[in-house]
Amino acid sequence: MSRTLQLTEQLIACRSVTPDDGGCQALLAQRLELLGFQCETLIAGPEDFRVTNLWALRRGSAGDDGTLLAFAGHTDVVPTGPLNQWRSDPFVPTHRDGKLYGRGAADMKTSLAAMVIAIEEFVINHPQHRGSIALMLTSDEEGPAVDGTVRIVERLQQQGVRLDCCIVGEPTSVNRVGDMIKNGRRGSLSGRLTVKGVQGHIAYPQLAKNPIHLAAPALAELVAVEWDRGNDHFPPTSWQVSNIHGGTGAGNVIPGELVIDFNFRFSTESTPASLKERVHAVLDRHKLEYELAWTLGGEPFLTRTGSLSEALTKAIRSETGLAPELSTTGGTSDGRFIARICPQVVEFGPVNASIHKIDEHVAVADIDPLKNIYRRTMENLVL
Repeated sequence: MSRTLQLTEQLIACRSVTPDDGGCQALLAQRLELLGFQCETLIAGPEDFRVTNLWALRRGSAGDDGTLLAFAGHTDVVPTGPLNQWRSDPFVPTHRDGKLYGRGAADMKTSLAAMVIAIEEFVINHPQHRGSIALMLTSDEEGPAVDGTVRIVERLQQQGVRLDCCIVGEPTSVNRVGDMIKNGRRGSLSGRLTVKGVQGHIAYPQLAKNPIHLAAPALAELVAVEWDRGNDHFPPTSWQVSNIHGGTGAGNVIPGELVIDFNFRFSTESTPASLKERVHAVLDRHKLEYELAWTLGGEPFLTRTGSLSEALTKAIRSETGLAPELSTTGGTSDGRFIARICPQVVEFGPVNASIHKIDEHVAVADIDPLKNIYRRTMENLVL
């Protein structure tokens, strides 16, 4: 059994449903400290939702003058779902048909194991490397993401630390390891719209005010808006309703209010301020009485072609023969926080077809190539 596979299995066996770390970070920190890493654990969050964060740093021989390359990821996993639908215990790493099964196998404990073993191999082979290497981990990526990576970033900002490059180990590959790198993500802006009406008997509409009827024309207009046309790196901004509720459950009552949840996934062609302004303009034009609460999940970020993407692409080509596609598709990631202190942030990891699903898995044959790609990238950047 390869060392990377062995460590992946150890991590899967840690029951780390968000926000619990399950001992993953202590296991990894112990290995890194043997290599000369300085490890700092940061506990954050309320008593009933404690988040564990780890920042580990090894300075190269050039001190502050060399490239600072960070690896980043999360040790928490999503809940398992119905256990009786899993073919094996999700926290007992299990092999079937060349695949390793377990919660977190793809998202993202294989990446974490590959990163740490790659770092071990690199440091052992190049103990006097010039650039510095860091590892940034959280147990709050699959949760609210308010006391995780963002807290590490805030601490580093206070200390004046700035990263040069960062690889986030999200599962980005589509069909084969190495076919896709995420070099950015769209922003996420959510809103909860409450449209006010007057409750009444459905047989006497003149004595009531139906918020569903009042809101329908405004919703139709919002659906039809072209928010922007995107650009060479991002698709056009989209607006989608995710939940809608109005009514008491009775069939003879006009509701007194309508609650609508919606979300923007927006490109760099739009800003949160511009999107908010345009939504309010539509609602006001339809003379609705409403309340609107906004939540900014994350700003968009983009890493243009540069030393990091070139080093990673070269490593992928050397290991697999593939020419990876650069993409900004998919949801949000902690890259949005890291981009505040790092000009080059990309995401790269294993095939993502089974993430968050029952019987999550990763191909065993992909594990060591992923580790080798991470190691080759270090060799391309920090020697």
